[in-house]
Amino acid sequence: MPQTILLVDDEARLRAMLRVYLEQEGYRVVEAGHGRDALYVARHEKPDLIILDLMMPEMGGYEFMRVFAKEANTPVIMLTAKVEDTDKILGLELGADDYVTKPFNVRELIARVHAVLRRLQKSQAEPDILRVADVTLDRTACTVKVGERYVDLTPSEFGLLAALMAAPGRVFSRLDLLDLVSGDAYEGYERTIDVHVRNLRTKIEPDPRRPRYVETVYGMGYRFAPERPPGSAENQP
Repeated sequence: MPQTILLVDDEARLRAMLRVYLEQEGYRVVEAGHGRDALYVARHEKPDLIILDLMMPEMGGYEFMRVFAKEANTPVIMLTAKVEDTDKILGLELGADDYVTKPFNVRELIARVHAVLRRLQKSQAEPDILRVADVTLDRTACTVKVGERYVDLTPSEFGLLAALMAAPGRVFSRLDLLDLVSGDAYEGYERTIDVHVRNLRTKIEPDPRRPRYVETVYGMGYRFAPERPPGSAENQP
C-alpha cells in the first residue's frame, strides 16, 4: 500500500503541481486548502507525512500544528514564504521535522520527503529497546520513559534521542545527527538540530539548563552522557 501524504496549501495551482510530482514518486496524495480542512482530512486519512504551508486563511499552519500535535506524531515538513529564523524555529518547536522556504526546488522537497519517510521506516524496522541511565526508549512501541514517567516526543525528537542513546558517550556533529534523523545532511539546515535538542531537553531533562542526558560538547556537537559512577559530577550544558 502506498504511503499517504497530506498536502496543505491555499494555493490550488501549487497543490496540483506538487501532487503530480508526489504521485510520480509512488505516493498517495490527499489535499486541504487550509488548516481546518487539514484537521478533518488528517483525522480521517491518517497520513504518513504532512506537507504544510504556514500562511493560510481560516487556520494557519502554526495553529494546525498546535492542535494536531496533541492527537498524532505525524511527521511535518513546513512550507514557508518567511525567511526569519524565528518563524522557522517556532515551527520546529511546535513539532515540525523540517522546513522548505518558498520559492523552492521541487526536487529538493521530494528529497526531503524521501528522507523523512526513510528515517521513519528505519526506526520502525529496528524493534529494540535502548536503556541508558534511567531513560528507556522502545522503538517497537515508539515510547520513551524517564524513570517511570512517559514522555511524548515528535518523530524527529524520537529519532534524535534514539541515535544518541544507541552510542552513549559518542560525540555527534550537527550534520551527523541531521543525516541520522532526516536521512540526508543538508548544510545550512544543521542548526535545526539545535532546536530539536532544546525541545528534547525540555521534555526529558530534570533541569534543561543543566542537562544530565543530552550534553553539549563545545565546538563539536552533542552526545548522550555515558553512565557515570554514583557521586560523579555532571557536565555543564
